[in-house]
Amino acid sequence: MTYWTWDPSLSVGVDVIDGQHRRIVDYINELDLARKDDDRARIGEILSNLVDYTRTHFAFEEDLMARSGYPLSESHKQVHRSYVAHIDKFVEQHRAGKDVTRRLMSELQIWLTNHIRNADTDYAPYAQKSLNRNKGWIGNALSRLFD
Repeated sequence: MTYWTWDPSLSVGVDVIDGQHRRIVDYINELDLARKDDDRARIGEILSNLVDYTRTHFAFEEDLMARSGYPLSESHKQVHRSYVAHIDKFVEQHRAGKDVTRRLMSELQIWLTNHIRNADTDYAPYAQKSLNRNKGWIGNALSRLFD
């Protein structure tokens, strides 16, 4: 049984961003499987990949917000920075031998759901407009990279 199934209510209506969010959900589900297998090495690997992917996703969103002229982009960036710092603490605790997986999965699910439904939904129309203006090989490459 899957820990978290993607819910269409989490869609912001921008395919590339929705695809990135789905990938983060996949990482959370991978964490759950590794936790059930009690595979600390695999948990560490997934955590590393999750953090890297999340940072890449946030950078993508922030660039898109800047290009689209989203007026609240600076405050959105600050939320991203704070959350990355929060996740980094979980990684440090895991490296110190603590079992943080269940708590991390729960917090990620809650945070991501709230963030998508509020902050990301707010900037989605700006992002879609920007992506529509930039269709072509760059838009197609980004879609292939993050879908």
